[in-house]
Amino acid sequence: MRSLRLDQKLDDRVRKAAAVEGASVSEFLRRAASERAESTLAAGNPGRLDDVLGAINGGGGRARDTGSAFAKLLRNRASRS
Repeated sequence: MRSLRLDQKLDDRVRKAAAVEGASVSEFLRRAASERAESTLAAGNPGRLDDVLGAINGGGGRARDTGSAFAKLLRNRASRS
């Protein structure tokens, strides 16, 4: 069981939104919390690699060529179709 406090402005908006949907305020908030939890968990943990992103130097220098290689692959596939 959770309890939460809303400032008056947000409480008014939640009440109005719940009324528009024909739901109780509690049901509206449960659905909102569920949707937010699902979207957050589906996204994974985007910050978990922040300390290592960009820290690796492969020394190959090939990344700059990937765009032209991909375009060439698409042209080849299109010409075979």
